[in-house]
Amino acid sequence: MSLPLAPLSVWAAALAVVGSVPALWYALSVDRVPGRRVSRNLTAQLTPGDVRGLVLAGSRFSRLVKPLLDVLARPARRVTPAGMLAAIERRLELAGAPWSVERVLLVKLGGALLAAALVLGSGRGPLVALGVGVVGYLGPDTVLARRARTRQQEISDALPDMLDQLTICVESGLGFDAALARISRSGHGPLSMELIRLLQDLRIGVPRADALDQLLGRTDVAELRQFVHAILQADTFGVPISRVLRSQAVEQREKRRFRAEERAMKLPVKVIFPLVFCILPVVFIVVLGPAYVHLTTGIK
Repeated sequence: MSLPLAPLSVWAAALAVVGSVPALWYALSVDRVPGRRVSRNLTAQLTPGDVRGLVLAGSRFSRLVKPLLDVLARPARRVTPAGMLAAIERRLELAGAPWSVERVLLVKLGGALLAAALVLGSGRGPLVALGVGVVGYLGPDTVLARRARTRQQEISDALPDMLDQLTICVESGLGFDAALARISRSGHGPLSMELIRLLQDLRIGVPRADALDQLLGRTDVAELRQFVHAILQADTFGVPISRVLRSQAVEQREKRRFRAEERAMKLPVKVIFPLVFCILPVVFIVVLGPAYVHLTTGIK
C-alpha cells in the first residue's frame, strides 16, 4: 500500500524552515566569550606560518557553518539595492550595533522564509504567505530604527550633564582633551562610548576638527551638532573654551527642560485613546450592568 505524497506547499515550507534556521542562528549568534577566544589564540603556541593550526583552533561552527552562511550572504548583498544597503549601514551606525550588513541581510531573509513557511504549513494561501514574508523581511529594519532612535535620545538626554562636568573640569585647569578623557572614564552609556571613540581618533593623530566631524557622522542629535560647531568656532576665532562650554551647558539644560515639558503636554492626548476604548467601557458595564439586569428580568 503506497502512502500519499505530500502537497508541494508542504515540501516548500519544510525546505524554507530547514534553510532559514541555520541562517537565523548565525545572524543572531553573538560571541559571548571574546576574551576567552583571544586568550586561546595567544596561548596556542603557534608558529608564524602555522595557518592550519590557527584555523583548527577555532570552533566547529566558525570552521564549517560560518563559511557556508558567508557564501549565502554575499549574493544577498549583491542583489540588494545600494540605497537599501546604505540605509542599513546608517541604522547600524546610529544604533551602535556590532553587526555587519551581511548579518542583517541574513536575518531579514531568514525571517521572511521562516514566516512564509509557517503560514504555508498552516494551510493558508500563497498571498497570505507572501504578505507575512514581507512583514518578516521588514521586521529587522523596524527593530534597528527603533534602537537607533532610542540611542540618539539617550545621547541627547545625557548631553547637558556631560557639558556640566566638562565645564567644571576645564575651569579647574584641565585641557579639553584631558577633560573628555576624565568624563569618558567616569561615565557610562552611548555618549561615553562615543567620547571614548573620539579620544581614540585623537590619540592616533586625527585632527580635532576631523574627529569631531566623524563624531557627528556617527550620531544624529541636533544638540550635539550645535555643541560641536560651537567648539570648532571657538578654536577658529580664539574664544576661551570655558566660556563656550558654560554657555552651551546653560542652553542645553534649558532645551532639556523644554523637551520634558513638551512630553508632559503630550501625555493627556495619549491617554485619551486607552481611556475611551479600554477604561470607560468597563466602567459603563460595572455601573449600568446591574440596572440593565434589573430592567430586563424584573428582579427587585
